[in-house]
Amino acid sequence: MKRLVIITVGKTHSGKTTFAKALESKLNNSFIMDQDNNAEFLNTYYKNLLPKQGPNVLKHSISKVIIDYAKEHTDFHIIASSANRTRKGRKYLLEEIYDRDAFVSILVHFDIPDEVLRERVTKSQRSANILRGSYSNFEEVLVSQQNGSMNKDVVDPEEGEADYLFVIRNNKEVDSIIKEIVQIAKSL
Repeated sequence: MKRLVIITVGKTHSGKTTFAKALESKLNNSFIMDQDNNAEFLNTYYKNLLPKQGPNVLKHSISKVIIDYAKEHTDFHIIASSANRTRKGRKYLLEEIYDRDAFVSILVHFDIPDEVLRERVTKSQRSANILRGSYSNFEEVLVSQQNGSMNKDVVDPEEGEADYLFVIRNNKEVDSIIKEIVQIAKSL
């Protein structure tokens, strides 16, 4: 039986984690693979092992072990909650990590206006313990992501990258998209 892999795409504070939790509560036999949880664990217990700059190889390795375990030892749908803003990163996940023969792929793009995100990070009570390197708060992360949008590989997902693409532009769309994803799962 095929399973779903639902991959979120979006900037900080766009609603990816909130969406993932709401989806997990409605989608039977699913779990959230949220790299922020791994980042917080590493920052709490293994901070000295983390690179000061560049890719967080340790975080990605831990995430891969969890995903591999879920793929090999469970039949769970996987909700991959992370930024996933580069086409190259999404392609890696969809072609190398989640086998197209075993998974039906869904991208959920959070296309939330920057002014809404600025307001959210300003009011955020979220722990900054997941941050490393030059970031001390989520406002700095958002500014970096806004500047990173100039990178040619940071692009919005397009039809055809995955089996399904949903775009969320405001919170009112969340419930209906969750219902659609649950229906897709029931049709497998």
